[in-house]
Amino acid sequence: MKQRRLFSILCFVLISFGVSSVSAQTCMDNGNFRPNGPYDTNRRLILSSLPSNVTAQDGLFYNGSIGQEPNRVYAVGMCIPGSDPDDCSECIKTASDGLIQTCPNQTNAFTWPGEPTLCHVRYSNTSFSGTADLDPRVLLTNIGDLNSNLTEFRTVWERLVGRMITAASEARNTSSSSNNHYAADTEALTSIRTIYALMQCTPDLSTSDCDNCLRQSAIDYQSCCGEKQGGVVMRPSCFFRWDLYTYSKAFDNLPVASSPTPVAVPQPQPAGDQANTTDNDSKGISDGIVAAIVVATIVTILILLVLCFFLFRRRKPYQRTENESDSDISTEHSSQYDFKTIEAATNKFSMSNKLGEGGFGEVYKGKLSNGTEVAVKRLSKKSGQGAREFRNEAVLVSKLQHRNLVRLLGFCLEREEKILIYEFVPNKSLDYFLFDPEKQAQVDWTRRYNIIGGIARGILYLHQDSQLTIIHRDLKASNILLDANMNPKISDFGLSTIFGMEQTRGNTSRIAGTYAYMSPEYAMHGQFSMKSDVYSFGVLVLEIISGKKNSGVYQMDETSTAGNLVTYAWRLWRNESPLELVDPAIGRNYQSNEVTKCIHIALLCVQDNPEDRPMLSTIILMLNSNTMTLPVPRLPEFFPRSMQNLDPLSEETESDQSTSMSFPHLVRQR
Repeated sequence: MKQRRLFSILCFVLISFGVSSVSAQTCMDNGNFRPNGPYDTNRRLILSSLPSNVTAQDGLFYNGSIGQEPNRVYAVGMCIPGSDPDDCSECIKTASDGLIQTCPNQTNAFTWPGEPTLCHVRYSNTSFSGTADLDPRVLLTNIGDLNSNLTEFRTVWERLVGRMITAASEARNTSSSSNNHYAADTEALTSIRTIYALMQCTPDLSTSDCDNCLRQSAIDYQSCCGEKQGGVVMRPSCFFRWDLYTYSKAFDNLPVASSPTPVAVPQPQPAGDQANTTDNDSKGISDGIVAAIVVATIVTILILLVLCFFLFRRRKPYQRTENESDSDISTEHSSQYDFKTIEAATNKFSMSNKLGEGGFGEVYKGKLSNGTEVAVKRLSKKSGQGAREFRNEAVLVSKLQHRNLVRLLGFCLEREEKILIYEFVPNKSLDYFLFDPEKQAQVDWTRRYNIIGGIARGILYLHQDSQLTIIHRDLKASNILLDANMNPKISDFGLSTIFGMEQTRGNTSRIAGTYAYMSPEYAMHGQFSMKSDVYSFGVLVLEIISGKKNSGVYQMDETSTAGNLVTYAWRLWRNESPLELVDPAIGRNYQSNEVTKCIHIALLCVQDNPEDRPMLSTIILMLNSNTMTLPVPRLPEFFPRSMQNLDPLSEETESDQSTSMSFPHLVRQR
């Protein structure tokens, strides 16, 4: 009986709240681009930076562009005023990802997701700032019909909507002089029912344009679906939603509105071209409603079938066994190799196949039975991590895939053996070319610039775009491998948890890694974060430009003998001669403004205060923009650093494939 009652309640909830979670990506059919081309690259870059750029603005509104014509991309991101920054960032990221997936080659698109807060993302190949675009339009409705007096309902609804249109059109941000064009309000329908409504235009619109956009949305909804229990109208420039339940945090502290003098909502004109347009539009809306109902019905039936199976067909309730855990991750779709296969691939771990050795263990080149070349990392037995934890972490890291990351293909776990199997990268590591006088000329400026951009994109993926948030903690030239086309691939990310390193809240008493790349806060206090990776990236960029290793020897002041690459770069920058840093092996085959920009970015990254260093999303925008104004880097305070606190594992043996002793930090937060 209880099961049937639950079944009925679920059915009611599913049918009643058809638009409780609003999200619609709209691809505009007015232009296409070539996937993976320059426009696509610029689109991905500016959309990936929107979450941080929007939340950095007081008004939660960002309008910008990236690239050069004809591949320039204009984008807007915004959240409703008062949104929680984390909710806003998550909403913008979800919206951006949805547009990339839904609109694979459309040059114009927009969306208004409703979870976890209302936000808006739009991009285009032409500037649309200040333009009121009414088309295309998306209209969604709840499935349920109103059961109250329609005449009375329309009076209350029109009063609320009219009042809100005026409020939203004229709304001004109290913290600035700019419009925020936002309104959320309620109106009592009966003693127990309340209408909840929310409106917003993009802040770049004029008062009259916002008013027109919202009024047209109200007209469209009323002429189409005035008998439904709720609905949404989305346009590129404005958003309107109402319902008979609270669907947003915006209503949490909002009292039911009083009933002032009614303000009529304009009705559609009955004659002329306007009437014809409305009739045609209504037909289109009806088709959309039919499609929405069909989809909702199919989804509901599928859910009900699943519920029937679990609630009525199963005789015994599910019980957790003693050996099961919430943290267990299925390895059904991952590659777990047996030890004999790995032995055969590496010729029983022969010395002739050995690529190198480091703090995590030894690395061998191997060849699987299908001919695939792999790099096999045989972890040392120092790890105190259990088999289950090792398997779970290996499966998690193996799911991370990006063209600028070395891919973890699988693992082997037998007896005391813990082995990781990576893709084999043929061109060895960046330091093999960068610091060898005989090989430096093989990496000209074009390749070096491509390597800098690829490393930045790989770190951004680890920090922001993957399902996990990963802080590498040991970015350096020997951890950057080069594929057959000299494209960079970051290695040894995610090994901290695989190896069982203990870390708490971004602090560690066990300082490990490579000294010359460490940020001040990490080397002195054991504090690591995304910004400590940014510091390492800055040092790496200076090495790529100069072809010189950073010694890691810090002088007491900037006038001391230049034994440190960072100190030397600062001196040249202050003397307005930054191009003296360029590797002579490059010759003069480079664009001076491009090299200067990279040096500028590197110095921003190696600033002492972590808060002053840019995020990776901003760095990528800087690298790809020729018009963006970069902030002035702050001269750091130079100080000596003791080597005594370094972990012995940071002493490294160079190798052709990844042999680093990095201790990256993996944080599960997405």
